[in-house]
Amino acid sequence: MDYENIYIEEENNIATITIDRPKKLNALNKRTIEELHVAVKELDEDPDTKVIIIVGSGEKAFVAGADISEFAHFSVKEGRQLSAMGQKNLFDFIENLSTPVIAAINGFALGGGLELAMACHFRVASTNARMGLPEVSLGVIPGYGGTQRLPQLVGKGRAMEMIMTAGMIDADKAFAYGLVNHVVSPEELVPLCIKIASRISNNSTVALKQAIKVVNAGFKYDVDGYAAEIDAFGHCFGTDDFREGTSAFLEKRKADFPGS
Repeated sequence: MDYENIYIEEENNIATITIDRPKKLNALNKRTIEELHVAVKELDEDPDTKVIIIVGSGEKAFVAGADISEFAHFSVKEGRQLSAMGQKNLFDFIENLSTPVIAAINGFALGGGLELAMACHFRVASTNARMGLPEVSLGVIPGYGGTQRLPQLVGKGRAMEMIMTAGMIDADKAFAYGLVNHVVSPEELVPLCIKIASRISNNSTVALKQAIKVVNAGFKYDVDGYAAEIDAFGHCFGTDDFREGTSAFLEKRKADFPGS
Protein backbone atom coordinates (compact mmCIF):
# COMPACT_ATOMS: atom_id res chain seq x y z
CA MET A 1 0.00 0.00 0.00
CA ASP A 2 1.00 3.64 -0.30
CA TYR A 3 2.00 4.78 3.16
CA GLU A 4 0.83 8.18 4.37
CA ASN A 5 1.65 8.02 8.07
CA ILE A 6 4.73 5.81 8.27
CA TYR A 7 7.96 5.26 6.38
CA ILE A 8 10.42 2.38 6.34
CA GLU A 9 14.20 2.34 6.16
CA GLU A 10 16.10 -0.91 5.65
CA GLU A 11 19.80 -1.58 6.12
CA ASN A 12 21.87 -4.63 7.08
CA ASN A 13 18.79 -6.85 7.57
CA ILE A 14 17.24 -4.32 10.00
CA ALA A 15 14.04 -2.46 9.13
CA THR A 16 13.12 0.73 10.96
CA ILE A 17 9.47 1.80 10.83
CA THR A 18 8.95 5.46 11.68
CA ILE A 19 5.44 6.62 12.62
CA ASP A 20 5.23 10.01 10.94
CA ARG A 21 2.36 12.18 12.17
CA PRO A 22 4.36 14.84 14.05
CA LYS A 23 1.55 17.41 14.11
CA LYS A 24 -0.59 14.83 15.95
CA LEU A 25 2.36 13.65 18.08
CA ASN A 26 2.19 10.44 16.03
CA ALA A 27 -1.22 9.52 17.46
CA LEU A 28 -2.68 6.23 16.23
CA ASN A 29 -5.66 6.58 13.94
CA LYS A 30 -7.26 3.82 11.88
CA ARG A 31 -5.09 4.56 8.87
CA THR A 32 -1.87 4.39 10.88
CA ILE A 33 -2.87 1.10 12.52
CA GLU A 34 -3.67 -0.34 9.09
CA GLU A 35 -0.37 0.86 7.64
CA LEU A 36 1.58 -0.56 10.56
CA HIS A 37 -0.16 -3.91 10.15
CA VAL A 38 0.65 -4.10 6.45
CA ALA A 39 4.25 -2.95 6.94
CA VAL A 40 4.98 -5.35 9.79
CA LYS A 41 3.34 -8.25 7.93
CA GLU A 42 5.34 -7.62 4.76
CA LEU A 43 8.60 -7.23 6.66
CA ASP A 44 7.92 -10.44 8.60
CA GLU A 45 7.45 -12.28 5.32
CA ASP A 46 10.69 -10.87 3.89
CA PRO A 47 13.56 -13.31 4.63
CA ASP A 48 16.05 -10.44 4.40
CA THR A 49 14.46 -8.70 7.41
CA LYS A 50 15.88 -10.08 10.64
CA VAL A 51 14.75 -7.39 13.13
CA ILE A 52 12.20 -4.57 13.12
CA ILE A 53 12.53 -1.30 15.07
CA ILE A 54 9.51 0.98 15.61
CA VAL A 55 10.09 4.65 16.47
CA GLY A 56 8.15 7.92 16.31
CA SER A 57 9.16 10.86 14.15
CA GLY A 58 10.50 13.98 15.82
CA GLU A 59 11.76 14.35 19.39
CA LYS A 60 8.47 14.83 21.25
CA ALA A 61 6.67 11.53 20.93
CA PHE A 62 6.88 7.85 20.15
CA VAL A 63 3.09 7.73 19.99
CA ALA A 64 1.14 10.12 22.21
CA GLY A 65 -1.99 7.96 22.22
CA ALA A 66 -4.92 7.11 20.02
CA ASP A 67 -6.60 9.70 17.82
CA ILE A 68 -9.55 10.44 20.13
CA SER A 69 -11.39 12.46 17.51
CA GLU A 70 -12.00 9.25 15.55
CA PHE A 71 -13.93 7.43 18.27
CA ALA A 72 -15.38 10.05 20.62
CA HIS A 73 -18.86 9.43 19.14
CA PHE A 74 -18.70 5.60 19.03
CA SER A 75 -21.42 3.32 20.38
CA VAL A 76 -20.83 0.33 22.65
CA LYS A 77 -20.75 -1.99 19.64
CA GLU A 78 -18.34 0.25 17.76
CA GLY A 79 -16.10 0.53 20.80
CA ARG A 80 -15.85 -3.24 21.10
CA GLN A 81 -15.08 -3.55 17.40
CA LEU A 82 -12.39 -0.87 17.66
CA SER A 83 -10.65 -2.74 20.47
CA ALA A 84 -11.05 -6.18 18.90
CA MET A 85 -9.78 -5.20 15.48
CA GLY A 86 -6.91 -3.15 16.85
CA GLN A 87 -5.74 -6.02 19.03
CA LYS A 88 -6.07 -8.57 16.24
CA ASN A 89 -4.48 -6.54 13.45
CA LEU A 90 -1.67 -4.80 15.29
CA PHE A 91 -1.04 -5.32 19.00
CA ASP A 92 -1.49 -9.09 19.28
CA PHE A 93 -0.09 -9.40 15.77
CA ILE A 94 3.19 -7.72 16.75
CA GLU A 95 3.45 -9.60 20.05
CA ASN A 96 3.24 -12.94 18.22
CA LEU A 97 5.31 -11.93 15.20
CA SER A 98 8.14 -14.33 14.38
CA THR A 99 10.49 -11.42 13.61
CA PRO A 100 11.83 -9.64 16.72
CA VAL A 101 10.38 -6.15 17.18
CA ILE A 102 12.04 -3.44 19.30
CA ALA A 103 10.23 -0.28 20.43
CA ALA A 104 12.46 2.81 20.47
CA ILE A 105 10.53 5.11 22.81
CA ASN A 106 11.42 8.70 22.06
CA GLY A 107 9.29 11.14 24.08
CA PHE A 108 5.67 10.45 24.99
CA ALA A 109 4.31 6.90 24.86
CA LEU A 110 0.78 7.30 26.17
CA GLY A 111 -2.37 5.21 25.89
CA GLY A 112 -2.26 3.34 22.60
CA GLY A 113 1.35 4.42 22.21
CA LEU A 114 2.45 2.64 25.37
CA GLU A 115 0.27 -0.31 24.40
CA LEU A 116 2.08 -0.46 21.05
CA ALA A 117 5.46 -0.34 22.81
CA MET A 118 4.39 -3.09 25.22
CA ALA A 119 3.28 -5.28 22.31
CA CYS A 120 6.84 -5.15 20.96
CA HIS A 121 9.19 -7.82 22.22
CA PHE A 122 11.13 -5.32 24.32
CA ARG A 123 11.63 -1.59 24.74
CA VAL A 124 14.46 0.96 24.80
CA ALA A 125 13.72 4.50 26.00
CA SER A 126 15.35 7.90 25.65
CA THR A 127 15.87 10.02 28.76
CA ASN A 128 13.03 12.33 27.72
CA ALA A 129 10.50 9.49 27.45
CA ARG A 130 7.28 9.67 29.43
CA MET A 131 4.94 6.69 29.65
CA GLY A 132 1.42 6.18 30.91
CA LEU A 133 -2.12 4.90 30.35
CA PRO A 134 -4.37 7.95 30.86
CA GLU A 135 -7.58 6.39 29.56
CA VAL A 136 -9.57 6.52 32.81
CA SER A 137 -9.29 10.31 32.72
CA LEU A 138 -11.40 10.09 29.54
CA GLY A 139 -13.99 7.75 31.01
CA VAL A 140 -12.64 4.64 29.31
CA ILE A 141 -9.97 2.00 29.95
CA PRO A 142 -6.98 0.85 27.88
CA GLY A 143 -8.39 -1.20 25.02
CA TYR A 144 -5.37 -2.39 23.09
CA GLY A 145 -4.05 -4.87 25.64
CA GLY A 146 -2.75 -2.39 28.21
CA THR A 147 -4.61 -3.89 31.17
CA GLN A 148 -3.02 -7.26 30.41
CA ARG A 149 0.54 -6.47 29.27
CA LEU A 150 1.34 -3.78 31.83
CA PRO A 151 0.81 -6.09 34.86
CA GLN A 152 2.90 -8.76 33.13
CA LEU A 153 5.77 -6.30 32.78
CA VAL A 154 5.65 -4.25 35.99
CA GLY A 155 3.48 -6.27 38.38
CA LYS A 156 -0.18 -5.97 39.34
CA GLY A 157 0.19 -3.27 42.02
CA ARG A 158 2.26 -0.90 39.92
CA ALA A 159 0.01 -1.46 36.91
CA MET A 160 -3.09 -0.74 38.99
CA GLU A 161 -1.56 2.50 40.25
CA MET A 162 -0.50 3.65 36.79
CA ILE A 163 -3.90 2.87 35.29
CA MET A 164 -5.95 4.28 38.18
CA THR A 165 -4.02 7.55 38.53
CA ALA A 166 -3.82 8.06 34.74
CA GLY A 167 -0.39 9.51 35.42
CA MET A 168 2.92 9.33 33.62
CA ILE A 169 6.24 7.85 34.70
CA ASP A 170 9.64 8.93 33.43
CA ALA A 171 12.24 6.77 31.77
CA ASP A 172 14.20 6.09 34.95
CA LYS A 173 11.13 4.83 36.78
CA ALA A 174 10.14 2.77 33.74
CA PHE A 175 13.59 1.18 33.86
CA ALA A 176 13.29 0.52 37.60
CA TYR A 177 9.87 -1.06 37.00
CA GLY A 178 11.23 -3.32 34.25
CA LEU A 179 9.05 -1.68 31.62
CA VAL A 180 12.08 -0.74 29.48
CA ASN A 181 15.40 -2.54 29.10
CA HIS A 182 17.67 0.48 28.58
CA VAL A 183 17.59 4.25 28.98
CA VAL A 184 19.90 6.39 26.85
CA SER A 185 20.10 9.94 25.53
CA PRO A 186 17.84 10.81 22.57
CA GLU A 187 20.88 10.83 20.30
CA GLU A 188 21.86 7.32 21.38
CA LEU A 189 18.37 5.78 21.18
CA VAL A 190 18.18 4.51 17.61
CA PRO A 191 21.92 3.65 17.41
CA LEU A 192 21.58 1.46 20.52
CA CYS A 193 18.49 -0.24 19.08
CA ILE A 194 20.39 -0.90 15.86
CA LYS A 195 23.34 -2.28 17.85
CA ILE A 196 21.07 -4.68 19.73
CA ALA A 197 19.24 -5.58 16.51
CA SER A 198 22.57 -6.36 14.84
CA ARG A 199 23.42 -8.79 17.62
CA ILE A 200 20.01 -10.44 17.27
CA SER A 201 20.35 -10.69 13.49
CA ASN A 202 23.46 -12.85 13.85
CA ASN A 203 21.39 -15.61 15.42
CA SER A 204 19.13 -18.27 13.97
CA THR A 205 15.83 -16.85 12.71
CA VAL A 206 14.27 -20.28 13.20
CA ALA A 207 15.35 -20.41 16.84
CA LEU A 208 14.30 -16.80 17.44
CA LYS A 209 10.83 -17.58 16.11
CA GLN A 210 10.49 -20.54 18.45
CA ALA A 211 11.82 -18.53 21.42
CA ILE A 212 9.26 -15.76 20.87
CA LYS A 213 6.44 -18.29 20.60
CA VAL A 214 7.43 -20.18 23.74
CA VAL A 215 8.07 -17.11 25.92
CA ASN A 216 4.63 -15.79 24.94
CA ALA A 217 3.09 -19.19 25.72
CA GLY A 218 4.11 -18.82 29.35
CA PHE A 219 1.79 -15.84 29.71
CA LYS A 220 -1.30 -17.58 28.30
CA TYR A 221 -3.74 -19.09 30.81
CA ASP A 222 -4.69 -21.97 28.51
CA VAL A 223 -1.18 -23.01 27.43
CA ASP A 224 1.42 -25.05 29.31
CA GLY A 225 4.55 -23.03 28.67
CA TYR A 226 6.89 -25.83 29.74
CA ALA A 227 5.22 -28.27 27.35
CA ALA A 228 5.43 -25.66 24.58
CA GLU A 229 9.15 -25.29 25.30
CA ILE A 230 9.72 -29.03 25.05
CA ASP A 231 7.94 -29.18 21.68
CA ALA A 232 9.77 -26.14 20.31
CA PHE A 233 13.13 -27.39 21.59
CA GLY A 234 12.60 -30.70 19.83
CA HIS A 235 11.43 -28.94 16.66
CA CYS A 236 14.74 -27.07 16.44
CA PHE A 237 16.62 -30.37 16.16
CA GLY A 238 15.02 -31.01 12.78
CA THR A 239 16.10 -27.70 11.23
CA ASP A 240 18.99 -26.74 8.99
CA ASP A 241 19.77 -23.91 11.40
CA PHE A 242 20.41 -26.41 14.21
CA ARG A 243 22.71 -28.48 12.04
CA GLU A 244 24.62 -25.39 10.93
CA GLY A 245 24.79 -23.89 14.41
CA THR A 246 26.11 -27.00 16.09
CA SER A 247 28.54 -27.72 13.23
CA ALA A 248 29.90 -24.16 13.39
CA PHE A 249 30.39 -24.46 17.14
CA LEU A 250 32.27 -27.75 16.87
CA GLU A 251 34.34 -26.45 13.96
CA LYS A 252 35.08 -23.20 15.82
CA ARG A 253 33.72 -20.92 13.09
CA LYS A 254 30.92 -18.38 12.77
CA ALA A 255 27.56 -19.89 11.87
CA ASP A 256 25.92 -19.02 8.56
CA PHE A 257 22.30 -19.81 9.29
CA PRO A 258 20.19 -20.80 6.27
CA GLY A 259 16.95 -19.94 8.06
CA SER A 260 14.97 -23.14 7.65
